[in-house]
Amino acid sequence: MIKYLGSKRRLVPVLDALFAASGARTALDLFTGTTRVAQAFKRRGATVTAVDSARYAATFARCYVALDAREVDAVELAAAIDHLAALPGEDGYVTEVFCRRSRFLRPENGARIDAIRRALDDEFGDSPLYPVLLTSLVEAADRVDSTTGVQMAYLKSWAARAGKDLRLRVPDLLDGPGTAVRGDALELVRGGGLGGFDLAYLDPPYNRHRYTANYHVWETLVAWDAPEHYGVACKRTEVRDEPTSVFNRKREMPAALAEVVAGVDAEVVVLSYNDESWISRDELVDMCAVRGDVRVLAFEQDRYVGARIGIHGPDGARVGEVSHTRNVEYVVVAGEAATVRRMEASVAV
Repeated sequence: MIKYLGSKRRLVPVLDALFAASGARTALDLFTGTTRVAQAFKRRGATVTAVDSARYAATFARCYVALDAREVDAVELAAAIDHLAALPGEDGYVTEVFCRRSRFLRPENGARIDAIRRALDDEFGDSPLYPVLLTSLVEAADRVDSTTGVQMAYLKSWAARAGKDLRLRVPDLLDGPGTAVRGDALELVRGGGLGGFDLAYLDPPYNRHRYTANYHVWETLVAWDAPEHYGVACKRTEVRDEPTSVFNRKREMPAALAEVVAGVDAEVVVLSYNDESWISRDELVDMCAVRGDVRVLAFEQDRYVGARIGIHGPDGARVGEVSHTRNVEYVVVAGEAATVRRMEASVAV
């Protein structure tokens, strides 16, 4: 699992307990990201649909959610991983752009990424193993990068992990069917094509920063389109030139989220948000009231590491201090009263 801003790693036990108490058998994870929550639901035996607009997230969803591990030949997968891992490095886009023009990865690892990524398209493009192998590569690259966890910038000095050799691993695949969808959450809910679910989990963006900008290196590695880039971080020009999602626009986001909450076809809606964002706790409750009974669980936790190390300028010099190191994560549960009460009782706050 890659390092991820807004990761629900610490909330997964809570969300897992809520899901189990709900009695749901089908689930929608509408802003799936790394698919961490979708995987938790799938482990519970649910049939899960995972949705995200980012290319890398859609790839993770194809690997961990849509693919049934029982249909994968483990020997064939292991052989493919070993074959790719043995390829000699070849200089390419990753080496030039993300190792020399920027410093996200060491050149020796960048060259191996280039070679493996080329081979994926050339040798496995039509294979059902493709999303698994591509996920393995992205996760391997994440383990040797030199950032605080987002790719808006890289560290002035190499991170210790950057000196390690790139190593592919077989992803931990899960039994059971599922669905992966790449698309905009609001448009998909408006279109009604996702179907109905017992439970829908919503984890919308919290600010103006798009995840495709935060993780543009992985977006490019998945797209494999050698894009034009800009700035010190060599971001994809589409990050700068294409319109942002409505969920990254402060004035429009509340109405868009309210429309999704009201329109998603699910018996129970679970929504996570935090106290540093654009919508207050009371506004969240009012927004979710259209679904029925509403309960709010609150959890204090450490802020993301990148927000705790201080503010630095382009030259790496510290130019500002962090105002606080803790925040509150809200989990809002809305639906039929008896179900909501049962879900709330399953979690000790």
